[in-house]
Amino acid sequence: MHVASEVRGKIRPEFDAIDALMAGFPAGTVSGAPKIRAMEIIEELEPDKRGIYAGAIGYIGAGGEMDTCIALRTAIIEDNKMHIQAGAGIVYDSDPKSEFEECQNKASALFRAAEDAIKLNKEN
Repeated sequence: MHVASEVRGKIRPEFDAIDALMAGFPAGTVSGAPKIRAMEIIEELEPDKRGIYAGAIGYIGAGGEMDTCIALRTAIIEDNKMHIQAGAGIVYDSDPKSEFEECQNKASALFRAAEDAIKLNKEN
């Protein structure tokens, strides 16, 4: 389960929605803290770039309004192959085995969804 938050504010005239979005990226919930050092560690340890995973999906309206969400539970299909990434919230007292299992469970949900879609497509 994930928490949905609505954040409202006024942007100074010299800034726009893109500036606001960029100022908060990446979201602390997927980078860790302190953010800059956490991002350096991610760069050192993760063999693949995150791509859309942990990025954002949303819109920016003509009037400057914006609504986005963090892109989790996502799959990319490229060259007829599905690529997924999954993560867990690693903290000081995390149990590595439990965190690995959490990642496996998150990833397997996407694989099951893809398998179901293939079955439904074949039936129709």
